[in-house]
Amino acid sequence: MRQPCYIDLNQARQVLAEIGIELNERQMKRAADKDAAGIRKLPFFVDPIDGRLRIEKGTLIRIYREAQIEAENSAKQ
Repeated sequence: MRQPCYIDLNQARQVLAEIGIELNERQMKRAADKDAAGIRKLPFFVDPIDGRLRIEKGTLIRIYREAQIEAENSAKQ
């Protein structure tokens, strides 16, 4: 079983840059912040030890992969 790898906002930006998605700090922060309904665009959570926002690396990549697959499937119809 694969161990989870939790990354912070800056590390998440780097992971996305590695797959060709260039975001600036403000864009990344907006994706991690809660909207008026209390929902985040990406599933970041507050680390209970240091209080920083974190996300599981595999989850972040999976979200983009699923979005790509959904776009491909809708284009075929």
